[in-house]
Amino acid sequence: MGICISSASAKDHESEVIPQYLDFGEENLCSCRIPGLASLYSQEGKKGPNQDSAIISQGYLLEDGVFCGVFDGHGRNGRIVSRLVRDRLPPLILSQHKTLSSLYSNTGERLERDESTSKLDQWREAYISAFKALDKELKLLEQLDCSCSGTTAVTIIKQGKDVIIANLGDSRAVLGTRSHEGNLMAFQLTTDLKPSVPEEAERIKNSRGRVFALKEEPNIERVWLPDDDTPGLAMARAFGDFMLKSYGIIVIPQISHYRLSDKDEFLVLASDGVWDVLSNEQVVSIVSSAESEEAAAQALVEEAVCACKHKFPCTRMDDCTAICLFVREAAGG
Repeated sequence: MGICISSASAKDHESEVIPQYLDFGEENLCSCRIPGLASLYSQEGKKGPNQDSAIISQGYLLEDGVFCGVFDGHGRNGRIVSRLVRDRLPPLILSQHKTLSSLYSNTGERLERDESTSKLDQWREAYISAFKALDKELKLLEQLDCSCSGTTAVTIIKQGKDVIIANLGDSRAVLGTRSHEGNLMAFQLTTDLKPSVPEEAERIKNSRGRVFALKEEPNIERVWLPDDDTPGLAMARAFGDFMLKSYGIIVIPQISHYRLSDKDEFLVLASDGVWDVLSNEQVVSIVSSAESEEAAAQALVEEAVCACKHKFPCTRMDDCTAICLFVREAAGG
């Protein structure tokens, strides 16, 4: 498992962010906390070395900007792929954003469009360009076989009250917010991009990929080659997995925008090991009830581990990783 915290001032945003790594060797628990802002926690499952990676990057473009991401690797080299994506994606998005900002300014396009819409379009384009470029980098790495290995990515970029969410695969982002009556609610910000989603299945089948579940796991739809029952990928979008890239698996993320309000309290990003055993409402309740903001991610992961042992006692537990980003101050500012 790799966890990364980085910090860069707004003045330094044009240069590549150099993260400070917290890698824990053979230990199966990883934790980091940023008082008043965020907490991150990961626990290795029972399927082998932890293939999850995660990052919290402060000072992302703006002084109060934040980048958060959880990356769930899979396949023989999934652990390596998730770390590479964690390391390269944040600076690559910034680089693409810088290029697009210059282009918009030079063409005068920003003067012809609503400024806020223009900024969001820049982030959207930067995200898509960065995801595509990084996937090409992975394919060109001769020393790393990514034909049947890859990683998901659920990420957010917070710029003031604006949150841009990009999701690739079956990890998830959820918002903890208050109703008009003051009740805590869960609002899902992403779609779990699995082969069972009709739109995803249609794209895969139109590309000659096959989607079906094995008899021994009838509830898990997987993606297979046209004429061979391999590799059986349980997600519809991912970095890597080049064996299936000609058969409907894509690296284009699902991107959305959310404008924070004074009713919003926190964002949760987590790998599917958490969401497979806890509902959105349970996750939001656990985070809200944690003894402190700094302890929230650990409390969530520990609850997920307990739930997995109770619900699936005969199943090997998956890796569980979560980031809790608290946004009350930003929403009310």
